[in-house]
Amino acid sequence: MSRQYAEGKQARMKPNAHLSEKEQRAMGAYQAKTTIQRGGGYGEAGMAFDGGPMPDDVTVPTTGTSIFDPVICELAYRWFCPTGGTVLDPFAGGSVRGIVAAVLGLQYVGIDLSARQVEANDAQAEAICEEIMPHWIVGDSNELDTLCGDIEADLVFSCPPYHDLEIYTDDPADLSTMDWDGFLATYREIIAKSVAHLKDNRFACFVVGDIRDKQGFYRNFVGETVRAFEDAGAVLYNEAILVTAVGSLPIRVGKQFSAGRKLGKTHQNVLVFYKGDPKQIKQEFPADLEFAELQEAED
Repeated sequence: MSRQYAEGKQARMKPNAHLSEKEQRAMGAYQAKTTIQRGGGYGEAGMAFDGGPMPDDVTVPTTGTSIFDPVICELAYRWFCPTGGTVLDPFAGGSVRGIVAAVLGLQYVGIDLSARQVEANDAQAEAICEEIMPHWIVGDSNELDTLCGDIEADLVFSCPPYHDLEIYTDDPADLSTMDWDGFLATYREIIAKSVAHLKDNRFACFVVGDIRDKQGFYRNFVGETVRAFEDAGAVLYNEAILVTAVGSLPIRVGKQFSAGRKLGKTHQNVLVFYKGDPKQIKQEFPADLEFAELQEAED
């Protein structure tokens, strides 16, 4: 057996051995996500994201709602949040963004309407996080000023509800229960209040995708998000495309294309905004970023 084969075998047996301790802890959050996805557990909008212990009186829903990608969390936090900074998440949902922030050494404050969701998030954070605990607040994000008090965020990071694409609760304050005009007006207010709590010379990042109205026309939700942030004082600075899992799209798209010539989508837009003077970025953010060196094993 060659030395290269032996080293490759060892790397496959301990795939994270080359990572630093902090990076291995972050990888643990990824592995927890994989566990829950394979087990058919909680979805981001339903209750939770990982396999942590749940309170006895919480029932696991089987709605199949979406789960947020922790890799996007790590990239956003490493690239656009100062070391040890505070992350504000006005649409918290499940525990992914909070737990990844905590394992990367960031303070996290998330707001969610559902007390059951926050209870589930807290239970998972207790099982996974060590030194830093994410903080979730039960409440309406439109009351962010009252809920967050004097919090000054170093990064606003969230994935908003896509109007009525997924109905989360029957609470009239829930954006997913509102008509489009009411949704958009409240959505804009929440963005404005979030940006008001963002420090100068800092970034905000929203992961969004477009949605259709009942006639099948796109609502331009991405464009509405850009306008809302820019009206609030944060200008679009970067955009990336997150390619999502194809899943059953090839099956579904055939029927919808034949019926109405609708193309399928398998991506979301990662919108990054900046509040302040971009010339200050060099001073506010480190020039050198930490990257794990992932080496492909050779047989």
